[in-house]
Amino acid sequence: MVQPIMLPPNDGLDLVLASTSKYRRELMGRLGVHFRAIAPVCDESVYKGLGHPPELLAAILAKTKARSVAGRERDATIIGCDQICALGADILSKPGTPERAVEQLLKLQGKEHVLITAVTILHKGGSGKEGGKDWSHVDITRLTMRKLTESQIERYVSNDRPLDCAGSYKLEARGIALFEKVESADHSAITGLPLLWVARTLAEIGYELP
Repeated sequence: MVQPIMLPPNDGLDLVLASTSKYRRELMGRLGVHFRAIAPVCDESVYKGLGHPPELLAAILAKTKARSVAGRERDATIIGCDQICALGADILSKPGTPERAVEQLLKLQGKEHVLITAVTILHKGGSGKEGGKDWSHVDITRLTMRKLTESQIERYVSNDRPLDCAGSYKLEARGIALFEKVESADHSAITGLPLLWVARTLAEIGYELP
């Protein structure tokens, strides 16, 4: 597991990741900047019940999470993020149990689906604060899963235990063997945070990268 690199803050630029996801913390650690991770306040079920298309929903959730932390950390740069796995209009959430993981993978096998990863960065209070700025980005990865038997899927779930992953797979582990094709402009987005865009935007703000 990659630990966040605790370097001195960049010229007083306080950086906060509005997420406690271990995957996103590991990704942020790769950038070599000092940051803190704070849990956002966001009832995702409320937004998911509004019937938004998946791409818009991911963008709304990323911005909502960033704003929820910006209200408490008014002088910090906040990174909010969200990821949605969608098969057409059907949104697949984190399975939570092996049974639900098998059920999701049975839906996905032999088909193309998308991973939508949305990010919002609020700088110095961002949204609504005088002098603040915000940036938003949506990354879409298209994945085509091989045709799989139920026994193959059950074996995979038993080995990889992808119970906290939208779509019920881990591409960074054995899950890569489930797929025929992965089309992505930024493979880090698959894990939950598009580092190419995040690094470019943080450098624009004034963080020293690399």
